Amino acid sequence: MILTGDLGATGSELLYELLEIEHRLDIRKVHSDCGLMIFDRKAQDVNSGGSGCGCSASVLCSHIMKRIKRGELGRILFLATGALMSPTSTKQGQPIPGIAHAVLLER
Repeated sequence: MILTGDLGATGSELLYELLEIEHRLDIRKVHSDCGLMIFDRKAQDVNSGGSGCGCSASVLCSHIMKRIKRGELGRILFLATGALMSPTSTKQGQPIPGIAHAVLLER
């Protein structure tokens, strides 16, 4: 499994597009996104998602760890994606940089 923090629907589609264009890779079958897993987009007005660190921690420490313990998942590339929000940068019209810490989890 490749597990991202909170790319949401838009970010996940962009990830798929970039990987296909630049590397001819299709990860749709092995990719899951914590933001898409924790929210019900039809029932909740979450727009693009929630907090990357909040979604990552919640999903990894509950749902994913249980699946690892049960032996359902043996190897997970976990990328806790997020944005480095800075009121100063935003007010100055600067872009919001993204960050991702990659952690390989194995059973």
